[in-house]
Amino acid sequence: MRFDPVSDLEYKKKITKEILKVKKERNAIILSHNYQRDEIQEIADIHGDSLALAHAAAKTTNDVIVFCGVQFMAESASILNPQKTVLLPVKEAGCPLAEMASAEKIREMRKKYPAAAVCCYINSSADVKAESDICCTSSNAIEVVSSLEEEEVIFLPDRNLGRYVQKNVPEKKIIIWPGFCITHMRLQEEEILNAKREHPDAEVVAHPECEPEVLQHADCITSTGGMFTYVKRSSKKKFIIATENGMLYRLRIENPDKEFFLPSEHLICANMKLTTLGWLLHSLQNMEYKVKVPDHLIERARIPLERMFALKK
Repeated sequence: MRFDPVSDLEYKKKITKEILKVKKERNAIILSHNYQRDEIQEIADIHGDSLALAHAAAKTTNDVIVFCGVQFMAESASILNPQKTVLLPVKEAGCPLAEMASAEKIREMRKKYPAAAVCCYINSSADVKAESDICCTSSNAIEVVSSLEEEEVIFLPDRNLGRYVQKNVPEKKIIIWPGFCITHMRLQEEEILNAKREHPDAEVVAHPECEPEVLQHADCITSTGGMFTYVKRSSKKKFIIATENGMLYRLRIENPDKEFFLPSEHLICANMKLTTLGWLLHSLQNMEYKVKVPDHLIERARIPLERMFALKK
């Protein structure tokens, strides 16, 4: 299955014009994750990783937040801005990783490890956040876990990010959840080695959701937001990007003098690619699909997010 950018320029021009018109009428802001289709990133007001978009959702003054991403991202926007209308253009855009954790299972883990803090990756549902002590993203997971007073930390739901944190925070005992990102799991060590052989002068920049066998070959392990910073500052001209293929759009625009290569053709998140210009327009026109976290969860789910934000103050 391929997810090519819109090729009909007249269609793209017409629908983009209509999106911008309705967006203004709704006093809406469009947020796009770095894994979205090229044309979605192009029309978005703000694009970034989960941390950057969470900050944007918390600070916006617009009446409507259109979140071009997946369900847990729209939920986070609702938690941080409950008075706003939050729209997810495609209601089926879920996250298999987020679905690998549950509030019930966290309660069971707390009984098993009563002295442990619970740190949940932002890639988790609202009810999971409500059962957690603090949130983190791939860009600040090491900092967040290091800040905790507890010696034991239940880290969920991504096992590879948990392993990466354990390696960098050896003074803590990390109790790692068995979840994983199905997109990053597809990338095999041999594919990285093949890419390095094909591009021997390229640096490998990898997302910490990749398998340890892949990460051991990386020159830089960082979040998608961190990738932009690293590439921009690097004196190198070629990079192998070990994460979802949507990253290449902005990397190429922001670094026209550099080359970027994917180590595998399978680095596609089908859920992220569900949002199209057509669905975005439909969302704005019909105010669909509204994501509203229940009142009984909002206050509890906001606490771990605010604790994460407070670390930067």
